[in-house]
Amino acid sequence: MHSHPPLQSVIHGTATDRKNVNLSNSYDVFVVGGGINGCGIAAEAAGRGMKVGLCEQSDLAAATSSASSKLIHGGLRYLEHYEFRLVREALAEREILLHKAPHLIKPLRFVLPHRPHLRPAWMIRTGLFLYDHLARRNRIPGSRGLAFHGNDQHPANPLQDSIVKGFEYYDCRVDDARLVISNALSAHEQGADIQVQTRCLNARRQDGLWHITLQHIASGQRQTCTAKTLVNAAGPWAQRFIEQNLQATSPRKINLIKGSHLVTRKLYQGDQAYILQNEDQRIVFVIPYQDDFTLIGTTDKAYHGDPAQVAMDAEEEAYLLDIVNRHFKHAISSEDVLWRYSGVRPLCDDESDSPSAMTRDYTLELQTNEQNQAPLLSIFGGKITTYRRLAQAAMKALAPHLENLQPAVTDAAVLPGGDIGDTDFDVWVALVQHQYEWLDGEHCRRLCNAYGTRIHTLLADCRQLTDLGEHFGAGLFQREVDFLMQQEWAHSADDILWRRSKLGLRLSPQEAQHLSDYIALRLKAKAKQVDAGPAQAQLPCTPTIEPALRQAV
Repeated sequence: MHSHPPLQSVIHGTATDRKNVNLSNSYDVFVVGGGINGCGIAAEAAGRGMKVGLCEQSDLAAATSSASSKLIHGGLRYLEHYEFRLVREALAEREILLHKAPHLIKPLRFVLPHRPHLRPAWMIRTGLFLYDHLARRNRIPGSRGLAFHGNDQHPANPLQDSIVKGFEYYDCRVDDARLVISNALSAHEQGADIQVQTRCLNARRQDGLWHITLQHIASGQRQTCTAKTLVNAAGPWAQRFIEQNLQATSPRKINLIKGSHLVTRKLYQGDQAYILQNEDQRIVFVIPYQDDFTLIGTTDKAYHGDPAQVAMDAEEEAYLLDIVNRHFKHAISSEDVLWRYSGVRPLCDDESDSPSAMTRDYTLELQTNEQNQAPLLSIFGGKITTYRRLAQAAMKALAPHLENLQPAVTDAAVLPGGDIGDTDFDVWVALVQHQYEWLDGEHCRRLCNAYGTRIHTLLADCRQLTDLGEHFGAGLFQREVDFLMQQEWAHSADDILWRRSKLGLRLSPQEAQHLSDYIALRLKAKAKQVDAGPAQAQLPCTPTIEPALRQAV
């Protein structure tokens, strides 16, 4: 079980009318960026005894980290580009993360239909053999061949009749945004200061330290702090942060690659995912999503616009629909699409011929002043599966500049909510359901998947459904909304529906607006309460209901 601090210690601000507030905060490590890499580094550093601060200009996981294919995977296709180290590292991390967050990460069976004119069977078998053996595999079954006709195991085969053979292997699904938030919670529980809706305006080196100016987005209030080391984990904004906010030269050029996904109603029966080969040698995933939906993606397309405004275009949608329709019996069109979302992957410019060929590996660049002080560590590239290894590499790079850095502990430590021991997750869910018999089974499983053992904190003192308060729709009650605001830095309906609860597809526009109004009123009341207190009290961020980057259609 994990205990969590009250609202005022989670959500940062200041109860003052002054526009510039000088705080006495001094950090060992200050991280700019609240995606998976930034929160992973914060958790790693805090777990090793460092005083850590993190700022995020929007919400945790608001950009690339919540716009993924929602997989923890070794990257089967990376073997074609001879990225054996990356695949080995990712496969090893897959096993570790299954242990660290069993509520968020679960094995997923993949079916790879064989299209002989694209890749011969021997090539696929060789790739799957390597995939099975590049790293130790304790929790994941191995691969095998499949025959789709005359096989009782596939009575409801959704693939077209021309596809008669294929292959099966396993990877994992993940709740991407909740993995980010879990790392932020882990960092916070170990003393890190997490500030959302807070921009790093600038940072400068002085007397061997970084002097950092932060600005709260909604109020315009400023605060300053110092740090021994500065980590640039701004993702798609990493190069811009160096050049504009730090007035320095970026050691790397990054290419922004747009990846888009679409979601439809459930296309087929069964819990298996599909990995489809396309004529351009790319692959596209078709994945069961939240029981009632199917997630399809991704694309790879160079992007030159504002990362905050990225969106799927008609060409990408046609591309994804076409590959599905060339593999499945049930054809789909744009009218079947319920949700479109896009993210921007910041990949190092390695002079590859195409976006698909660019490495997904990460690069760390360390820059210091002339006295080898005040290092800036910039993160370029990376993928969600290897975030923890990236965080360890980041701390190794910063170690010469940090005193009393303790040994790494994240290999064995579970993330908040993941402490179910050796109990099988489904068995544990059944035990929880028995404890809360008044809770609907589907509702209970969703809460177990989202919060793990933290469900007991969420439901503390609840004895019946009415104890959960107002129902906003789709099983989202006031108790959960308040919990997310108090414990997980949620400030808007977007934060809750599209990242923390994943209920955005299930609430009507009217229900979502009612939720938004409730959040605004609650934050306003809390701000008034704090304003009436002592000057040093802390204030929740002023509510700003941002336009959703990914809207249900």
